[in-house]
Amino acid sequence: MTNSLLQRLIEMCCRHEFTWPHAGVHGTAYQACLLCGAVYSYDCSTMRRTGRLVTPPDPRYPPMTESQPASE
Repeated sequence: MTNSLLQRLIEMCCRHEFTWPHAGVHGTAYQACLLCGAVYSYDCSTMRRTGRLVTPPDPRYPPMTESQPASE
């Protein structure tokens, strides 16, 4: 818990220097902060960040759909 709290404090104080938008494997665009590592979704049509992602898109794992059961 201490690490996640510390990470959130670092992200809140970060001035965010973002990478160029990257296209994820599943068609989702995102930007990452070079300083703190926070990842944000990116809308290419409006050229704006739309919200913070909890984890960066990982090409090794396909996105889960509602009909797909969670693996144990």
